[in-house]
Amino acid sequence: MTDKSSNISVFERRESEVRSYCRGFDTVFTSAQGSEMTDANGRSYIDFLAGCSSLNYGHNDPDMKNALVEHVMSDGLAHALDLHTDGKADFLESFEKHILGPRKMDHRVMFTGPTGANAVEAAMKLARKVTGRTNIIAFTNGFHGVTMGALAATGNGYHRGGAGMTLNGVTRMPFDGYMGPEFDTVELLEKMLSDRSSGMDAPAAIMLETVQGEGGLNAARPEWVKRVAELAKEHGALLIVDDIQAGCGRTGTFFSFEEMGIEPDIVTMAKSVSGFGLPMALVLVRPEHDIFGPAEHNGTFRGNTHAFVTAKVAIEKFWKDDAFEKDLAVKADLIAEGLASLALMVDGAKMKGRGLMRGVDVGSGELAGEICARAFKKGLVIETSGPDDEVVKILAPLTTSEEMLRKGLSILLDSAREVLDTSKMAAE
Repeated sequence: MTDKSSNISVFERRESEVRSYCRGFDTVFTSAQGSEMTDANGRSYIDFLAGCSSLNYGHNDPDMKNALVEHVMSDGLAHALDLHTDGKADFLESFEKHILGPRKMDHRVMFTGPTGANAVEAAMKLARKVTGRTNIIAFTNGFHGVTMGALAATGNGYHRGGAGMTLNGVTRMPFDGYMGPEFDTVELLEKMLSDRSSGMDAPAAIMLETVQGEGGLNAARPEWVKRVAELAKEHGALLIVDDIQAGCGRTGTFFSFEEMGIEPDIVTMAKSVSGFGLPMALVLVRPEHDIFGPAEHNGTFRGNTHAFVTAKVAIEKFWKDDAFEKDLAVKADLIAEGLASLALMVDGAKMKGRGLMRGVDVGSGELAGEICARAFKKGLVIETSGPDDEVVKILAPLTTSEEMLRKGLSILLDSAREVLDTSKMAAE
């Protein structure tokens, strides 16, 4: 076995300084199954990160893996631009039958380049073409990607600072709860849109995440989202829901906006839409807005053929009936219960998120980072989020067993106790 330190040294020697997640997890991972990852030393870790919600169905799901291997071994197409293929047809039919049809969604499916940012870029471009307007309304703490168009809609100052030029075409408004519980931010949005002297240009779209994953797990109230949707319609703007992180079951239903009484004009999806962690992104578009000309938005790797194979299996395995949703509701309660115990340990801590996209704002990025670092030493991979990394964030695979969720939560709570006890002793 190659020495662990030499394995890591090659990354430090040759990989760009832009590397991120690996800095907090000082080991070399070599294999994974379900909700566990194993490193070069044979140590197993419970995964509460799940590829930042790209592995909602866990690592190496056997049914998806077998289907993919069979496709490859039978010389199935590996790359096909946007040609008609049997894999794409099978995926679209499953997506139509089990996802769009039951939810009475008539959206067309646009295959973009394989990243979430590319899906957002396509959505913003399309909204501008449909309406003939340029302004996009986005919200504080929103995160939509770091390519130039998506970055203009992203609130995080650190990422915006990497642009190297002015970011235009977006008006920022306060998200639900941003001004505190007494201030209804949708009233401000309504006033700005209706006042011809507000200085806000008529928007092409209003774009939002119903739960802001990177922004700190801020979960919008259904009534707030519904009113935003109504305002978009009243003012001739399209409603774009960015479901890249919150979708594919992460909040308890396939789409995060289900049961909110809205019908988005455009929905962006990526991360777990392939089911297997393979790169894939979609833009769902109402038929009347599907006006791009051929290849007007494109990408060499639009429509990952291998991802079609695994995505079809994921849909038919987990979403053909409501059994999976019912299971998610039980696990969401279990996670909420564990995080409530964490919140009680820290003065002023706040529960954040919804469904299986939850965390605790412990008030300090330093404290949240120390808790996550201690948890990693104990065998749990978990990360932070929020403007100052102050939220300890759980994104465990949705398929994680209740037993393993409890084990992971126990590690997290033990880690928090140790960090807090150490801090208390230091203060004394």
